[in-house]
Amino acid sequence: MGESRGPFLRAFIPGSTSSDDTGRLNLDARGNRGSHSVGTKNRGHASRSWIKIDQDGNFEILELDKTTIMRHCSLPARDLRLLDPLFIYPSTILGREKAIVVSLVQIRCIITADEVILMNSLDGCVVQYYLELCKRLQTNKDQADDLPFEFRALELALELTCMSLDAQVKELGMEIYPVLDELASSISTLNLEHLRRLKGHLLALTQQVQKVHDEIEHLMDDDGDMAAMYLTEKKQRLDSSSDGYTQTNISSLDRVVSKSAPVSPVGSISGAQKLQRAFSSIVTSKHGSLISSSSNRENVEQLEMLLEAYFVVVDNTLSKLLSLKEYIDDTEDLINIKLGNVQNQLIQFELLLTAATFVATIFAVVTGVFGMNLKASVFDYPSAFHWVLVITGLAGCLLYFSFLFYFKHKKVFPL
Repeated sequence: MGESRGPFLRAFIPGSTSSDDTGRLNLDARGNRGSHSVGTKNRGHASRSWIKIDQDGNFEILELDKTTIMRHCSLPARDLRLLDPLFIYPSTILGREKAIVVSLVQIRCIITADEVILMNSLDGCVVQYYLELCKRLQTNKDQADDLPFEFRALELALELTCMSLDAQVKELGMEIYPVLDELASSISTLNLEHLRRLKGHLLALTQQVQKVHDEIEHLMDDDGDMAAMYLTEKKQRLDSSSDGYTQTNISSLDRVVSKSAPVSPVGSISGAQKLQRAFSSIVTSKHGSLISSSSNRENVEQLEMLLEAYFVVVDNTLSKLLSLKEYIDDTEDLINIKLGNVQNQLIQFELLLTAATFVATIFAVVTGVFGMNLKASVFDYPSAFHWVLVITGLAGCLLYFSFLFYFKHKKVFPL
Protein backbone atom coordinates (compact mmCIF):
# COMPACT_ATOMS: atom_id res chain seq x y z
CA MET A 1 0.00 0.00 0.00
CA GLY A 2 2.80 2.40 0.87
CA GLU A 3 4.63 1.66 -2.40
CA SER A 4 1.56 2.39 -4.51
CA ARG A 5 1.15 5.91 -3.14
CA GLY A 6 4.19 7.29 -4.91
CA PRO A 7 2.68 7.76 -8.38
CA PHE A 8 -0.60 8.89 -6.90
CA LEU A 9 1.09 11.61 -4.87
CA ARG A 10 2.85 12.91 -7.94
CA ALA A 11 -0.48 12.98 -9.74
CA PHE A 12 -2.03 14.95 -6.90
CA ILE A 13 0.27 17.95 -7.32
CA PRO A 14 -2.07 20.82 -8.19
CA GLY A 15 0.41 22.32 -10.61
CA SER A 16 0.96 19.08 -12.53
CA THR A 17 -0.66 20.18 -15.77
CA SER A 18 0.68 19.72 -19.23
CA SER A 19 3.07 22.18 -20.78
CA ASP A 20 0.44 23.28 -23.29
CA ASP A 21 -2.07 24.03 -20.55
CA THR A 22 0.58 25.89 -18.57
CA GLY A 23 1.46 28.00 -21.56
CA ARG A 24 -2.18 28.65 -22.27
CA LEU A 25 -2.89 29.72 -18.71
CA ASN A 26 0.15 31.97 -18.41
CA LEU A 27 -0.34 33.82 -21.69
CA ASP A 28 -2.68 36.74 -22.05
CA ALA A 29 -4.53 37.93 -25.14
CA ARG A 30 -1.42 39.70 -26.49
CA GLY A 31 0.81 36.67 -26.21
CA ASN A 32 2.76 38.02 -23.21
CA ARG A 33 3.13 36.35 -19.87
CA GLY A 34 0.32 37.35 -17.54
CA SER A 35 1.30 39.25 -14.43
CA HIS A 36 0.34 38.30 -10.90
CA SER A 37 -2.38 40.95 -10.77
CA VAL A 38 -4.14 39.44 -13.80
CA GLY A 39 -4.10 36.03 -12.17
CA THR A 40 -5.51 37.55 -9.01
CA LYS A 41 -8.35 39.25 -10.84
CA ASN A 42 -9.32 36.05 -12.67
CA ARG A 43 -8.86 33.81 -9.66
CA GLY A 44 -12.60 33.44 -9.16
CA HIS A 45 -13.00 32.02 -12.71
CA ALA A 46 -9.72 30.08 -12.88
CA SER A 47 -9.70 26.33 -13.27
CA ARG A 48 -8.83 24.07 -10.37
CA SER A 49 -7.57 20.54 -10.23
CA TRP A 50 -10.29 17.98 -9.49
CA ILE A 51 -10.33 14.18 -9.30
CA LYS A 52 -13.35 12.46 -10.85
CA ILE A 53 -14.05 8.92 -9.63
CA ASP A 54 -16.74 6.83 -11.34
CA GLN A 55 -18.74 3.88 -10.05
CA ASP A 56 -16.11 1.34 -11.16
CA GLY A 57 -13.31 3.00 -9.21
CA ASN A 58 -11.66 4.58 -12.23
CA PHE A 59 -10.26 8.05 -11.70
CA GLU A 60 -9.40 11.00 -13.88
CA ILE A 61 -7.67 14.26 -12.99
CA LEU A 62 -9.41 17.23 -14.60
CA GLU A 63 -8.98 20.99 -14.75
CA LEU A 64 -12.47 22.45 -14.25
CA ASP A 65 -13.75 25.91 -13.54
CA LYS A 66 -16.71 26.82 -11.38
CA THR A 67 -19.06 27.41 -14.30
CA THR A 68 -18.51 23.94 -15.70
CA ILE A 69 -19.09 22.29 -12.34
CA MET A 70 -22.19 24.37 -11.66
CA ARG A 71 -23.63 23.42 -15.06
CA HIS A 72 -22.68 19.74 -14.73
CA CYS A 73 -24.00 19.23 -11.18
CA SER A 74 -26.79 21.84 -11.19
CA LEU A 75 -25.32 23.62 -8.17
CA PRO A 76 -25.54 27.30 -7.20
CA ALA A 77 -22.39 29.33 -6.76
CA ARG A 78 -22.79 29.56 -2.97
CA ASP A 79 -22.46 25.77 -2.68
CA LEU A 80 -19.13 25.81 -4.51
CA ARG A 81 -17.82 28.42 -2.09
CA LEU A 82 -18.07 25.76 0.61
CA LEU A 83 -15.46 23.75 -1.30
CA ASP A 84 -13.09 26.66 -1.91
CA PRO A 85 -9.87 26.11 0.09
CA LEU A 86 -9.31 29.89 0.22
CA PHE A 87 -12.28 30.23 2.57
CA ILE A 88 -12.91 28.61 5.93
CA TYR A 89 -16.43 27.28 6.34
CA PRO A 90 -17.84 24.92 8.98
CA SER A 91 -18.53 21.31 8.12
CA THR A 92 -21.61 21.01 5.91
CA ILE A 93 -23.53 18.28 4.08
CA LEU A 94 -26.06 19.59 1.56
CA GLY A 95 -28.48 17.54 -0.54
CA ARG A 96 -29.31 19.11 -3.89
CA GLU A 97 -31.32 18.04 -6.92
CA LYS A 98 -28.51 16.14 -8.66
CA ALA A 99 -25.65 16.14 -6.16
CA ILE A 100 -24.57 16.03 -2.54
CA VAL A 101 -22.14 18.74 -1.47
CA VAL A 102 -19.81 17.45 1.25
CA SER A 103 -17.44 19.69 3.20
CA LEU A 104 -16.13 17.75 6.20
CA VAL A 105 -12.95 19.21 7.71
CA GLN A 106 -10.43 18.41 4.92
CA ILE A 107 -12.64 16.28 2.63
CA ARG A 108 -14.43 18.52 0.15
CA CYS A 109 -16.23 16.85 -2.74
CA ILE A 110 -19.36 16.72 -4.85
CA ILE A 111 -21.17 13.37 -4.98
CA THR A 112 -23.57 12.58 -7.80
CA ALA A 113 -25.47 9.41 -8.64
CA ASP A 114 -22.62 7.95 -10.68
CA GLU A 115 -19.42 9.86 -9.84
CA VAL A 116 -17.48 11.74 -7.18
CA ILE A 117 -15.75 15.03 -7.98
CA LEU A 118 -13.07 15.50 -5.33
CA MET A 119 -10.93 18.59 -4.91
CA ASN A 120 -7.33 17.63 -5.62
CA SER A 121 -5.08 18.15 -2.62
CA LEU A 122 -1.97 16.72 -0.98
CA ASP A 123 -3.68 16.50 2.40
CA GLY A 124 -3.34 13.05 3.94
CA CYS A 125 -7.07 12.70 4.58
CA VAL A 126 -7.91 13.57 0.96
CA VAL A 127 -5.34 11.11 -0.40
CA GLN A 128 -6.65 8.38 1.90
CA TYR A 129 -10.23 9.08 0.81
CA TYR A 130 -9.29 8.87 -2.86
CA LEU A 131 -7.31 5.66 -2.51
CA GLU A 132 -9.79 3.93 -0.23
CA LEU A 133 -12.81 4.85 -2.38
CA CYS A 134 -11.15 3.54 -5.55
CA LYS A 135 -10.14 0.36 -3.73
CA ARG A 136 -13.63 -0.30 -2.38
CA LEU A 137 -15.34 0.42 -5.67
CA GLN A 138 -12.98 -1.84 -7.60
CA THR A 139 -13.29 -4.60 -5.00
CA ASN A 140 -17.10 -4.52 -4.86
CA LYS A 141 -17.57 -3.89 -8.58
CA ASP A 142 -19.00 -7.34 -9.25
CA GLN A 143 -20.74 -7.69 -5.89
CA ALA A 144 -24.21 -6.52 -4.99
CA ASP A 145 -24.29 -3.75 -2.41
CA ASP A 146 -27.29 -2.60 -0.40
CA LEU A 147 -26.11 1.00 -0.39
CA PRO A 148 -26.28 3.11 -3.56
CA PHE A 149 -23.16 4.76 -4.91
CA GLU A 150 -23.75 8.16 -3.32
CA PHE A 151 -24.20 6.65 0.14
CA ARG A 152 -21.03 4.59 -0.15
CA ALA A 153 -19.07 7.71 -1.03
CA LEU A 154 -20.74 9.67 1.78
CA GLU A 155 -20.11 6.85 4.25
CA LEU A 156 -16.40 6.83 3.47
CA ALA A 157 -16.21 10.61 3.92
CA LEU A 158 -17.92 10.34 7.30
CA GLU A 159 -15.76 7.38 8.30
CA LEU A 160 -12.45 9.09 7.51
CA THR A 161 -13.61 12.33 9.12
CA CYS A 162 -14.58 10.54 12.33
CA MET A 163 -11.31 8.59 12.35
CA SER A 164 -9.28 11.75 11.78
CA LEU A 165 -11.06 13.67 14.54
CA ASP A 166 -10.79 10.77 16.97
CA ALA A 167 -7.06 10.39 16.23
CA GLN A 168 -6.55 14.12 16.86
CA VAL A 169 -8.41 13.83 20.16
CA LYS A 170 -6.27 10.90 21.28
CA GLU A 171 -3.07 12.69 20.31
CA LEU A 172 -4.18 15.81 22.13
CA GLY A 173 -5.06 13.78 25.22
CA MET A 174 -1.60 12.20 25.25
CA GLU A 175 -0.10 15.70 25.33
CA ILE A 176 -2.50 17.24 27.83
CA TYR A 177 -2.56 14.62 30.61
CA PRO A 178 1.21 14.69 31.40
CA VAL A 179 1.20 18.50 31.45
CA LEU A 180 -1.78 18.58 33.81
CA ASP A 181 -0.23 15.98 36.12
CA GLU A 182 2.98 17.98 36.26
CA LEU A 183 1.08 21.18 36.97
CA ALA A 184 -0.81 19.49 39.79
CA SER A 185 2.49 18.71 41.51
CA SER A 186 4.49 21.84 40.69
CA ILE A 187 3.34 25.09 39.13
CA SER A 188 5.70 26.73 36.64
CA THR A 189 5.37 29.42 34.01
CA LEU A 190 6.58 27.10 31.23
CA ASN A 191 3.92 24.49 32.00
CA LEU A 192 1.22 27.13 32.21
CA GLU A 193 2.18 28.51 28.78
CA HIS A 194 2.19 24.98 27.34
CA LEU A 195 -1.24 24.34 28.82
CA ARG A 196 -2.55 27.59 27.34
CA ARG A 197 -1.53 26.51 23.82
CA LEU A 198 -3.02 23.05 24.29
CA LYS A 199 -6.26 24.56 25.56
CA GLY A 200 -6.50 26.73 22.44
CA HIS A 201 -6.02 23.64 20.28
CA LEU A 202 -8.66 21.84 22.33
CA LEU A 203 -11.20 24.60 21.81
CA ALA A 204 -10.59 24.66 18.03
CA LEU A 205 -10.92 20.88 17.81
CA THR A 206 -14.08 20.96 19.92
CA GLN A 207 -15.65 23.43 17.52
CA GLN A 208 -14.87 21.17 14.55
CA VAL A 209 -16.30 18.08 16.22
CA GLN A 210 -19.32 20.02 17.49
CA LYS A 211 -20.11 21.29 13.98
CA VAL A 212 -19.91 17.77 12.49
CA HIS A 213 -22.08 16.53 15.35
CA ASP A 214 -24.69 19.25 14.78
CA GLU A 215 -24.68 18.75 11.02
CA ILE A 216 -25.37 15.01 11.27
CA GLU A 217 -28.03 15.64 13.92
CA HIS A 218 -29.68 18.25 11.69
CA LEU A 219 -29.81 15.79 8.78
CA MET A 220 -31.29 13.06 10.97
CA ASP A 221 -34.02 15.42 12.19
CA ASP A 222 -35.03 16.54 8.68
CA ASP A 223 -36.54 13.78 6.52
CA GLY A 224 -36.78 16.15 3.56
CA ASP A 225 -33.00 16.73 3.47
CA MET A 226 -32.34 13.00 3.74
CA ALA A 227 -34.85 12.24 0.97
CA ALA A 228 -33.06 14.73 -1.30
CA MET A 229 -29.87 12.65 -1.01
CA TYR A 230 -31.35 9.58 -2.73
CA LEU A 231 -29.75 10.54 -6.04
CA THR A 232 -29.78 7.08 -7.63
CA GLU A 233 -33.50 6.58 -7.06
CA LYS A 234 -34.30 10.06 -8.33
CA LYS A 235 -32.23 9.41 -11.42
CA GLN A 236 -33.97 6.08 -12.04
CA ARG A 237 -37.40 7.66 -11.63
CA LEU A 238 -36.36 10.47 -13.95
CA ASP A 239 -35.19 8.05 -16.65
CA SER A 240 -38.26 5.82 -16.39
CA SER A 241 -40.64 8.77 -16.37
CA SER A 242 -38.87 10.39 -19.30
CA ASP A 243 -39.06 7.18 -21.33
CA GLY A 244 -42.76 6.73 -20.58
CA TYR A 245 -43.62 10.32 -21.37
CA THR A 246 -41.50 10.25 -24.53
CA GLN A 247 -43.26 7.16 -25.89
CA THR A 248 -46.67 8.62 -25.09
CA ASN A 249 -45.81 11.95 -26.70
CA ILE A 250 -44.42 10.30 -29.85
CA SER A 251 -47.57 8.22 -30.33
CA SER A 252 -49.84 11.24 -29.78
CA LEU A 253 -47.61 13.28 -32.09
CA ASP A 254 -47.97 10.69 -34.84
CA ARG A 255 -51.74 10.77 -34.51
CA VAL A 256 -51.80 14.56 -34.70
CA VAL A 257 -49.56 14.65 -37.76
CA SER A 258 -51.52 11.94 -39.56
CA LYS A 259 -54.82 13.78 -39.03
CA SER A 260 -53.45 17.11 -40.21
CA ALA A 261 -53.79 18.38 -43.77
CA PRO A 262 -51.12 17.31 -46.28
CA VAL A 263 -48.28 19.75 -46.44
CA SER A 264 -44.78 19.78 -47.83
CA PRO A 265 -42.25 17.40 -46.23
CA VAL A 266 -40.08 20.24 -44.98
CA GLY A 267 -43.02 21.94 -43.30
CA SER A 268 -44.14 18.68 -41.67
CA ILE A 269 -40.76 18.01 -40.15
CA SER A 270 -40.48 21.55 -38.84
CA GLY A 271 -43.97 21.44 -37.31
CA ALA A 272 -43.25 18.08 -35.70
CA GLN A 273 -40.06 19.37 -34.14
CA LYS A 274 -41.84 22.39 -32.69
CA LEU A 275 -44.63 20.23 -31.31
CA GLN A 276 -42.17 17.77 -29.82
CA ARG A 277 -40.28 20.59 -28.06
CA ALA A 278 -43.54 21.85 -26.59
CA PHE A 279 -44.37 18.38 -25.29
CA SER A 280 -40.84 18.02 -23.86
CA SER A 281 -41.18 21.25 -21.87
CA ILE A 282 -44.51 20.03 -20.50
CA VAL A 283 -42.96 16.69 -19.57
CA THR A 284 -40.08 18.40 -17.75
CA SER A 285 -42.37 20.62 -15.71
CA LYS A 286 -44.69 17.72 -14.83
CA HIS A 287 -41.78 15.53 -13.85
CA GLY A 288 -40.26 18.25 -11.63
CA SER A 289 -43.54 18.61 -9.75
CA LEU A 290 -43.79 14.81 -9.46
CA ILE A 291 -40.34 14.58 -7.83
CA SER A 292 -41.01 17.45 -5.42
CA SER A 293 -44.36 15.98 -4.34
CA SER A 294 -42.99 12.46 -3.78
CA SER A 295 -39.78 13.53 -1.99
CA ASN A 296 -41.54 13.78 1.36
CA ARG A 297 -42.75 10.18 1.06
CA GLU A 298 -39.24 8.86 0.49
CA ASN A 299 -38.08 6.01 2.68
CA VAL A 300 -35.12 7.49 4.54
CA GLU A 301 -34.55 4.64 6.96
CA GLN A 302 -31.44 3.42 5.14
CA LEU A 303 -29.70 6.80 5.23
CA GLU A 304 -30.90 7.47 8.77
CA MET A 305 -29.27 4.26 10.02
CA LEU A 306 -26.05 5.22 8.23
CA LEU A 307 -26.00 8.68 9.77
CA GLU A 308 -26.94 7.35 13.19
CA ALA A 309 -23.92 5.02 13.25
CA TYR A 310 -21.48 7.86 12.67
CA PHE A 311 -23.46 10.18 14.92
CA VAL A 312 -22.67 7.81 17.79
CA VAL A 313 -18.96 7.90 16.87
CA VAL A 314 -18.86 11.69 16.69
CA ASP A 315 -20.82 11.96 19.93
CA ASN A 316 -18.27 9.69 21.62
CA THR A 317 -15.43 11.87 20.30
CA LEU A 318 -17.21 14.96 21.56
CA SER A 319 -17.60 13.33 24.97
CA LYS A 320 -13.84 12.73 25.10
CA LEU A 321 -13.20 16.38 24.34
CA LEU A 322 -15.62 17.48 27.03
CA SER A 323 -13.91 15.14 29.49
CA LEU A 324 -10.57 16.71 28.58
CA LYS A 325 -12.03 20.16 29.08
CA GLU A 326 -13.44 19.18 32.47
CA TYR A 327 -10.09 17.72 33.49
CA ILE A 328 -8.39 20.97 32.50
CA ASP A 329 -10.98 22.98 34.43
CA ASP A 330 -10.47 20.78 37.50
CA THR A 331 -6.71 21.23 37.24
CA GLU A 332 -7.13 24.99 36.90
CA ASP A 333 -9.35 25.00 39.99
CA LEU A 334 -6.69 23.03 41.86
CA ILE A 335 -4.02 25.49 40.71
CA ASN A 336 -6.18 28.42 41.83
CA ILE A 337 -6.70 26.75 45.21
CA LYS A 338 -2.95 26.22 45.60
CA LEU A 339 -2.21 29.79 44.58
CA GLY A 340 -4.84 31.04 46.97
CA ASN A 341 -3.32 28.96 49.76
CA VAL A 342 0.12 30.39 49.04
CA GLN A 343 -1.34 33.88 49.00
CA ASN A 344 -2.99 33.26 52.37
CA GLN A 345 0.30 32.04 53.81
CA LEU A 346 2.01 35.19 52.59
CA ILE A 347 -0.69 37.31 54.18
CA GLN A 348 -0.28 35.43 57.46
CA PHE A 349 3.47 35.89 57.39
CA GLU A 350 3.02 39.57 56.61
CA LEU A 351 0.67 39.86 59.56
CA LEU A 352 3.22 38.30 61.90
CA LEU A 353 5.91 40.66 60.61
CA THR A 354 3.60 43.62 61.11
CA ALA A 355 2.94 42.60 64.72
CA ALA A 356 6.69 42.13 65.36
CA THR A 357 7.40 45.53 63.79
CA PHE A 358 4.83 47.15 66.06
CA VAL A 359 6.50 45.60 69.10
CA ALA A 360 9.93 46.74 67.90
CA THR A 361 8.67 50.31 67.63
CA ILE A 362 8.30 50.34 71.45
CA PHE A 363 12.08 50.23 71.76
CA ALA A 364 12.27 53.08 69.27
CA VAL A 365 9.88 55.12 71.42
CA VAL A 366 11.90 54.44 74.58
CA THR A 367 15.11 55.31 72.76
CA GLY A 368 13.58 58.55 71.55
CA VAL A 369 12.44 59.49 75.05
CA PHE A 370 15.78 58.77 76.72
CA GLY A 371 17.67 60.39 73.89
CA MET A 372 16.17 63.78 74.62
CA ASN A 373 18.16 66.34 76.58
CA LEU A 374 16.11 66.18 79.77
CA LYS A 375 17.03 66.33 83.43
CA ALA A 376 15.77 63.26 85.29
CA SER A 377 16.81 61.49 88.49
CA VAL A 378 16.82 58.11 86.73
CA PHE A 379 20.08 59.03 85.04
CA ASP A 380 21.76 59.20 88.47
CA TYR A 381 21.55 55.42 88.90
CA PRO A 382 23.89 53.28 86.71
CA SER A 383 21.62 50.19 86.85
CA ALA A 384 18.51 52.13 85.80
CA PHE A 385 19.27 51.64 82.09
CA HIS A 386 19.33 47.84 82.50
CA TRP A 387 15.95 47.90 84.25
CA VAL A 388 14.52 50.00 81.43
CA LEU A 389 15.67 47.44 78.86
CA VAL A 390 14.26 44.50 80.83
CA ILE A 391 10.92 46.13 81.44
CA THR A 392 10.63 47.24 77.78
CA GLY A 393 11.53 43.75 76.49
CA LEU A 394 9.00 42.04 78.78
CA ALA A 395 6.30 44.49 77.75
CA GLY A 396 7.07 43.90 74.05
CA CYS A 397 6.97 40.11 74.42
CA LEU A 398 3.73 40.29 76.35
CA LEU A 399 2.21 42.49 73.65
CA TYR A 400 3.39 40.22 70.83
CA PHE A 401 1.95 37.08 72.46
CA SER A 402 -1.24 38.99 73.07
CA PHE A 403 -1.44 39.59 69.32
CA LEU A 404 -0.88 35.88 68.67
CA PHE A 405 -3.55 34.88 71.14
CA TYR A 406 -5.95 37.34 69.52
CA PHE A 407 -5.24 35.96 66.02
CA LYS A 408 -5.78 32.42 67.26
CA HIS A 409 -9.00 33.37 68.99
CA LYS A 410 -10.32 35.05 65.83
CA LYS A 411 -9.06 32.11 63.70
CA VAL A 412 -7.15 34.39 61.38
CA PHE A 413 -4.68 31.57 60.78
CA PRO A 414 -4.02 28.25 62.56
CA LEU A 415 -1.18 28.24 65.07
